[in-house]
Amino acid sequence: MALLNDLINLNLKDSTSKIIAEYIWIGGSGMDLRSKARTLPGPVTDPKELPKWNYDGSSTGQAPGEDSEVILYPQAIFKDPFRRGDNILVICDAYTPAGEPIPTNKRYAAAKIFSNREVEKEVPWYGLEQEYTLLQKDINWPLGWPQGGFPGPQGPYYCGIGADKAFGRDIVDAHYKACLYAGVNISGINGEVMPGQWEFQVGPSVGIASGDELWAARYILERITEIAGVVVSFDPKPIPVSFFMAFHSSYLCRDVFYTNLLLDQGDWNGAGAHTNYSTKSMREEGGYEIIKKAIEKLGLRHKEHIAAYGEGNERRLTGRHETANIHTFKWGVANRGASIRVGRDTEKDGKGYFEDRRPASNMDPYVVTSMIAETTILL
Repeated sequence: MALLNDLINLNLKDSTSKIIAEYIWIGGSGMDLRSKARTLPGPVTDPKELPKWNYDGSSTGQAPGEDSEVILYPQAIFKDPFRRGDNILVICDAYTPAGEPIPTNKRYAAAKIFSNREVEKEVPWYGLEQEYTLLQKDINWPLGWPQGGFPGPQGPYYCGIGADKAFGRDIVDAHYKACLYAGVNISGINGEVMPGQWEFQVGPSVGIASGDELWAARYILERITEIAGVVVSFDPKPIPVSFFMAFHSSYLCRDVFYTNLLLDQGDWNGAGAHTNYSTKSMREEGGYEIIKKAIEKLGLRHKEHIAAYGEGNERRLTGRHETANIHTFKWGVANRGASIRVGRDTEKDGKGYFEDRRPASNMDPYVVTSMIAETTILL
């Protein structure tokens, strides 16, 4: 094992100028990250200097077997916290050999919106709050939960400390530092309401960079949990009430007390990706009026946004647990049960940002960030 660690940590600069580039892309499900490595002759800092590459799209659900070649276009570079040195992580998007974006390439459409002159003038800032759940690998049960059992009710876990409240902090801290090393604009972490659930924040980032950075942070988290032997879940409701109801259905008709107990045990917060947003006009004097007009526009397209804000979000947006009902659009100042929350400081200062609380933890940041910009600036 010691020799293996020595080999993993070899400093390539001691013997070669060559570097390793890990090309990263999003697979057919829209959430399955894929990657493969190639050797380059020397250090690279600009993605335009990187060669395009290809992969077998029939193995990722993105192309038929008889015409399976998909082309990777390098788009963003981050330092590699695993190989270190001059080695890099490369965020890519995917195209057909003819140069057409494949259907799962959401970055392409987002880049078109962010390169619009009207959007560029407004310099859209994003702060993305990524919630996730750590699961025990062999049983897919949250980290820190007794096997086949339940922890104490939520309350002490949010931002909690202690061996009976914080589960997986070593993974979370490793991820935090690895992201900073990589150049991801990660701005913080905290324990969440459900035991085994955590959050990291990316931003403020401008335009398309917010999506690149969140996908890079997700990739780094997946790699660290791989090393730790833990599974990371971005499911928006990893422990739904329906699971407990089905698992213990034999009790439901004969024991009201036990049924209520189960409902309490299964009544956990979901996982979201709250998206904080502002434009240049919102950050300047009189910006609060711009914010209110933007929120009105978001309300008019509520159904379209919900449809694009993540799979399974209806299990999370129930009107409970600091969420608005999925069918209802409402906003408020300091209201965590609203679709859109405006902070007290924004109201007081008459300018600032607002928070879209609707996106699920498994949302695609390219889709969500560009859609918010399109609705609030271009429509």
